[in-house]
Amino acid sequence: MAALMLGASAVAAFAADLPVAPAPALAPAPALPEAFQPFQVRLRAVGVLPEGGGILQNNATGGFVSGGVKASDAVIPELDVSYFFTKNIAIEAVCCVSYHNLFLKGGTLNGSYIGHTLLFPPTVLLQYHVTTLGAFQPYAGVGVNYTHFFSVHPDGQILNSLSLGDSWGVAGQIGFDYMIDDHWGLNFDVKKLLMNTRVNATVAPGIASVSGNAAISPWLIGAGITYRFGGPASAIVAKY
Repeated sequence: MAALMLGASAVAAFAADLPVAPAPALAPAPALPEAFQPFQVRLRAVGVLPEGGGILQNNATGGFVSGGVKASDAVIPELDVSYFFTKNIAIEAVCCVSYHNLFLKGGTLNGSYIGHTLLFPPTVLLQYHVTTLGAFQPYAGVGVNYTHFFSVHPDGQILNSLSLGDSWGVAGQIGFDYMIDDHWGLNFDVKKLLMNTRVNATVAPGIASVSGNAAISPWLIGAGITYRFGGPASAIVAKY
C-alpha cells in the first residue's frame, strides 16, 4: 500500500514539472469603418462683393473708354449640396442667382450707371475637411465656376445696347463647420470666383460701338446652417 502511494506521488510530481501548453490566442476583431454622414446640404446668407476691372475701347478708333465695369454689391440666399467620398474628401455644388447694377470704372465717365444684369454662377469645388478638431471642422476647396449673364439691360442714356458673354474661371474656398450634433451645424464660408466677361455695347444713340472685358471676380462671404445625413445612426461628430 505504501508502495502504491509513493508511486502516485512520484507521478504527480513528474506531471507538475511538465510545461503547460498556452491557450490559443483569439483572433482580433475586424476593424469597423469610421462612421460619417455622406450627404450634406447648406443654406447661407451671402454677401456678393465684386471687384471692378478690365478695359473698354472704342471699336472705331481703339480709344480708351473705361477701365472695365464695376458691379454693385448684393446680398443673396445661397444653396449648396455636398457628397463626402470619405470623412475628409468631398465635392460641393453651389447654386445662386444675384442682381447687379453696372457702372463704368475709370475714364471720363467713371462711376456712370450703364445698366443692370442677373447672373447665375454655378460652381463645383473639391474640398478637404479637417476632422481631428472635434466639432470645429475647417475646410478648403478649389474648383471651377461657370457664369451665365441674363436679363442684361442697358441704361438707355449712355448705352442703348449691352451684352455680357458667359465666362469660365477658377474658384477657391475656405471655411469651417461647427457641428452641434451628428446632423446639424453652423457654417462660415469665403469663396473667390475669377469671373471675366466679354462686353459689347453701343453708345447712345447708336453712333459708336465699344467692346472689351470686365473682370468682375467677386468675393462671396457667407454664414448659415449645415445639415448632414445618409450615414449610420451611430455616427459621431468627431468622425466626419
